[in-house]
Amino acid sequence: MLIGEVARRSGVSARMLRHYESLGLVRPSGRTGSGYREYSVEDIRRIFHIESLRSLGLSLREIGRALDDPGFTPSALVGDLVRQTRERIAAETELLTRLRRIDAADPAGWDDVLQVVALLQALGSKSADARQRAALSSVDEVPVPVEALVEAALSETEPNVAGALRWALARSGDRGSELLAEGLDSPVAVVRERAVQSLAEMPGGEAAVHLRNALASPDVVVRGYAALALGTRGVAEAVPTLIEMIVAGRNDIDAADALSVLASDSSVADRIATGFVDRLAHDTTEAPARGRLTQALAGIPGRRASRALVELSHDDDRAVALTAAYLLRLRDGR
Repeated sequence: MLIGEVARRSGVSARMLRHYESLGLVRPSGRTGSGYREYSVEDIRRIFHIESLRSLGLSLREIGRALDDPGFTPSALVGDLVRQTRERIAAETELLTRLRRIDAADPAGWDDVLQVVALLQALGSKSADARQRAALSSVDEVPVPVEALVEAALSETEPNVAGALRWALARSGDRGSELLAEGLDSPVAVVRERAVQSLAEMPGGEAAVHLRNALASPDVVVRGYAALALGTRGVAEAVPTLIEMIVAGRNDIDAADALSVLASDSSVADRIATGFVDRLAHDTTEAPARGRLTQALAGIPGRRASRALVELSHDDDRAVALTAAYLLRLRDGR
């Protein structure tokens, strides 16, 4: 078979076939009477082998070794190809992400593009100061795409930088809340915690919706942060979680403060007091928890809370009784 026909049937150009020949990868088995290259069936099979190995990313030199060295084993080479391919995919994915973020910033000119690139690089800097400056400048200069801010906030370990990123996210709009909410489902606990902390500082109804949903999270830390944020916003749905936090002794002072904010509504105050009484009467509520619940009643106004304190002033637990009696005297102005 002549070179032109081989090229048509194999899809390999005549020029590439000549290049393979020059490298010694494939040599036509014969020549015609006119001196033209003539390829045998075995030659064509070798061409297809070369193309198959090229499709795996092997260099022509590696292909020559693979086909001609009887002792050549593919395992090590294939392992290297897997590693190189993963590295290339990671690099190209990172490039694609950067390009999308630049596009999302809607730059007006190349100066804007360069500013966005500089800010993105600063957000990924090893220097905490550089990351913090980038977060703080992302609002006043060319805005950094919110996706980049969320990614940075969910991975940041330095408290000051994390605070700056949350500040920037709070000015990013509902898109930031939506992306942070996805972080609540992360398999990594610390990412979930950073996500809910950031959501807690996001204004607007969108963030509040996600925080309400977080009250049902199986992660007690996520539930706690969500309840504290909602409590300070006056959302009564947080009451059961806040009471449980006091019982468990987990951020109980902050939880009591949030409940006192909610208790400015008289109907909610009675609901909180009822919740306290129910937990105080529960057999599994241990002495330290009963003490914390009694102390938290100090911030709950209303007759229901006062009646609870009267009952607790006669409690069998002396510490609880003394605390309740003291709080009653404070209420009476004595």
